Amino acid sequence: MQYSGCLTSLSIFLWAEDPGAISSTESPHRGLAPTNVDFAFSLYQRLAASATNSNIFISPVSISTALAMLALGSSGHTRTQLLQGLGFNLSTTSDTEIHQNFRELHQLLRESNMGLEMATGNGLFLDHKLHPRESFLADIRHYYGSEALTADLQDWSRASKQINEYINNKTQGKLVDTFSELDGPASLILVNYNFFRGILKHPFDPENTRKKDFHVNETTTVTVPMMFRSGTMKYLLDPVLPCRLVQLDCTGNATIFLILPDQGQMDAVIKGLSRKTIRRWEISLTSGLVNLYLPKFSISSTNDLSALLADLDFAALFSNQANFSAITQESPLELIKVVHTALLRMDESNAMKPAAVTFEFNHPFFVMIFDHLTWSSLLLGQIMHLS
Repeated sequence: MQYSGCLTSLSIFLWAEDPGAISSTESPHRGLAPTNVDFAFSLYQRLAASATNSNIFISPVSISTALAMLALGSSGHTRTQLLQGLGFNLSTTSDTEIHQNFRELHQLLRESNMGLEMATGNGLFLDHKLHPRESFLADIRHYYGSEALTADLQDWSRASKQINEYINNKTQGKLVDTFSELDGPASLILVNYNFFRGILKHPFDPENTRKKDFHVNETTTVTVPMMFRSGTMKYLLDPVLPCRLVQLDCTGNATIFLILPDQGQMDAVIKGLSRKTIRRWEISLTSGLVNLYLPKFSISSTNDLSALLADLDFAALFSNQANFSAITQESPLELIKVVHTALLRMDESNAMKPAAVTFEFNHPFFVMIFDHLTWSSLLLGQIMHLS
């Protein structure tokens, strides 16, 4: 019998702020950073190329974590492709080292003073007819703080209610009714949930919010609530890429980049995004008086990453030759879908510290959020249209 599965990642972000610039010195807590950041931009660039006019939000570090956890349940070529696809050199780094690094990263993100209320983790739902291996259950609990639960996945109405309640409880009610339906029956569902809430040291004053134009493209303009704040901030008029950016720091370790491409230059900036670019921005930022105009918005993005991951050297995961025999003794178990959902809300009370240079985000722009202790990419996104 062929069993099918679904890997789903769910993320919600609400942001706020205070100072705390990124240190340019190497941190011992950034062991996974080069691999994870490279994977983050590679994934984002492929996704942006396939959805050129869409809002996009993903949590790269949560996707990397979920896929690495899935590797614990894989064997043979499937395991190799999973870990190599994430960017690991298996000739120099053992499986144990990889999972131990993710364990330490998970603990650091949970314990780090990011100035955030945060709930993040993974939950594995198995059809009640399956029998998971004790070794797999022990490994996901040890390395990823995850758990496995049983559900009647053939009765999707009841199972979706159980999964939604689980996610709702884990995120303190911030993600509600996330699951609706699947394209077909499943026997395994891996849920990755993330909730972040930052606290503004200097929130936007609602009295300064005004209706202003947001130019979606050359022919479409919409009117949106535009927040405003003036103050000293770090910014850069990039001499290399056609964009300007503002750095915003949360109370603790979270760091946010708002990137405003020149009109019509979204693609050029996307192609230029890399670990090297982030490092160049970090050391090139200057402090000065900035007038910041930022739209007030709530944007969600749901992406089926299956085809995208297949293009990124994860094709073996979705073939009938996939080997997930380390999860359960019933095999073959086939992974059919990877879905990632993210939500970002930005308003006067739950927004980033705004920034004389004027930055008016009145056309499509990017948002990037990093934990600068571990240099984990918590969120990458683009705002293409507002309503």
